[in-house]
Amino acid sequence: MAFAKLKEFHRKSNAISTGDSRTVTVRNDQVTARSAAQLSGRESLPYIALVTCLFFSWGFAYGLLDSLNSKVQEAFDLTRAQSGGLQASYFGAYFLCPLTVSGWILRRFGFKVTFIVGLVVYGIGALMFWPSSVKHSFGGYCASMFIVASGLATLETAADPYISICGPVKYTEIRLNFAQGFQGLGGFVAPLIASRVIFKNSEASELSGVQWTYLGVACFVFVLAVIFYFAPIPEVTDKDMELVVASFGIPELNDKPFIKQYALFYGVLAQFSYVGAQVALAGYFVTYTKDVIPSVSSSHATDLLAAVQAVYATSRFIAVGLMHYIKPRYIYCAYIWACVAFAIAASQTTGSVGVGLYGTVFFFESCCFATIFTSALKGLGRHTKWGGSMLVSAISGGALFPSLMGLLGDSKGNKMTLVPMCGYVIAGSHALFNLTQGRILDWEPRIPVPGEEGNVMSLDEEKAEEFMDEMRAGKTTL
Repeated sequence: MAFAKLKEFHRKSNAISTGDSRTVTVRNDQVTARSAAQLSGRESLPYIALVTCLFFSWGFAYGLLDSLNSKVQEAFDLTRAQSGGLQASYFGAYFLCPLTVSGWILRRFGFKVTFIVGLVVYGIGALMFWPSSVKHSFGGYCASMFIVASGLATLETAADPYISICGPVKYTEIRLNFAQGFQGLGGFVAPLIASRVIFKNSEASELSGVQWTYLGVACFVFVLAVIFYFAPIPEVTDKDMELVVASFGIPELNDKPFIKQYALFYGVLAQFSYVGAQVALAGYFVTYTKDVIPSVSSSHATDLLAAVQAVYATSRFIAVGLMHYIKPRYIYCAYIWACVAFAIAASQTTGSVGVGLYGTVFFFESCCFATIFTSALKGLGRHTKWGGSMLVSAISGGALFPSLMGLLGDSKGNKMTLVPMCGYVIAGSHALFNLTQGRILDWEPRIPVPGEEGNVMSLDEEKAEEFMDEMRAGKTTL
């Protein structure tokens, strides 16, 4: 069978083209013999499982940020707007790194090196929390958080696109939402540990528990860096992605220059707005709860935050299940507009009902980030790595919205939820746009792409041999 020969050729030539599993060079103008984009679902599982560990690690860091923000506000006697400095440090790094050093490392050295660099920088930033805690320095905390976020931004610059690319195209949204579910799990575990271990029975100004927590985090990520160094992770080049997009049967996709990728730019705006809304909502959950229920303690409010983060993580896995039966773009549209509705309702309500409405937004946020990311990335071809960098950079929306929400919260209390509502509306318009993009977003393979046996159009033996010859010569049939 022609396709069987193609697949056998790719496997045999892998030893020649990749060489040492620790190679640090990537040729974006060539097709790799064992591209992650050409793996079957079963073949991609080990690599997806390994990279998913990274999602848990930065979910844990983000979950600690929410709890740390509230504690630092008390320790340094900050206003709500001032306490947004930690979020600004964290998400400011997301604006700078993906479009500069992180994106350059990815395009020049590939996914594996980018993973390792991100983990090392993350670990260094975690270690910096020790002197910041000893000196009781808010500036030190912000600087440490910026370094941690630089590492995380580097990781995410590689991990989100890699999960999207690795394996059959038709499962792109499902893969990323599943991996993001473990990020949500990390976000659930972190505030629980914060309330039960780190800040339990501590004075308002006591921050010593932070230094031990981040020391443990640093050790964990350094171990992960060693594991990634020895792991034989398949790479993906720009030519590989051109080959995949050529199989869409839409020639204009590969012909478009980067400046005309309008669907990508709309996705970046939607991601910026959505992430800003999500971060603001999570960052001020404890504050909102204490505002509408004055008798609640900080510890109990933090426990409630852990509970809604668990709802958030669980909902991601529910969305993954639904995506097997309902097209992801429809689920995304329904979920994001539900966020708008419940954010408005929470702004008009107080007491336990208000907290319940506020928490319900977390349920419907679940699949939005991953679905925005994959829908904006799909069909970019040789521009995929640049597009992924821009979409990760859009996470910097988390630097803007929390401060705006804090300013409104200082004067209007529970009306602060109107700030994230605005972000959800912008993302909602993008969801409506996606409803018109079925030709690209619902695409399934119709010509031979190695790794997707169940979706192969007939191809005669002569053309198969011709394709293999061009692959050996480093060419494609695009």
